[in-house]
Amino acid sequence: MLLRALGENGKTTRRRRCRRIGAKFATGLGVLTLAACGGGGERQDADEPEGEFPVDVVTANFPNRQRLAEVTDLRLGVENTGTETIPDLAVTIFIDDGADGPFSIQLEEPGLANPNRPVWVLEDKYPRLAGEGRPLGSSPADVAAANTFAFGSLDPGDGREMIWKVTPVRGGTYTVNYEIAAGLHGKAQAVTADGSQPSGEFVVTISTKPPQARVNDEGKVEIEQ
Repeated sequence: MLLRALGENGKTTRRRRCRRIGAKFATGLGVLTLAACGGGGERQDADEPEGEFPVDVVTANFPNRQRLAEVTDLRLGVENTGTETIPDLAVTIFIDDGADGPFSIQLEEPGLANPNRPVWVLEDKYPRLAGEGRPLGSSPADVAAANTFAFGSLDPGDGREMIWKVTPVRGGTYTVNYEIAAGLHGKAQAVTADGSQPSGEFVVTISTKPPQARVNDEGKVEIEQ
């Protein structure tokens, strides 16, 4: 795992990454399309506009020090800084690029029937948009790709803050990566001011030690951080 010192709130550093959202989603969607119509029919990406859509990541927070079983939020805020509507704001999150799930890793141990192991467990009906209540059904951002979440169109000048509420279940230090796209099929690409794909990472240490508690002068229990 990559070890890199970050600020106390775990804000990310941006870097250029390959554009994988469209390829990953198209693979999964292609299976669904073949199953549904025997391989024929219109391409799923036919209605997605092709082009670059400028955005700014205005919020990127995930605490860089956490404890087992303590629920915390990963927050990403994105603003459409361009002049055209983003077709479908999409976010891909992963620790291990080959793992099945955004907050899982793959163990390299022989004999394992399933090498995937969760580091964080995503709470029910998440992710969701900040300020929105508990949805009646599943998370409104669920899509076919296991690591990718779609949050709908975004008009010019508008912003959207997204929340993943997670619980750490495995100790250690891990790098959580995120990538943002303007569509699910790779034709609509989100770009930053310098033309790169908006992306970043959080380096998080999950402690397995129980929190230390003490009673203060007022007789109240305080948890030492």
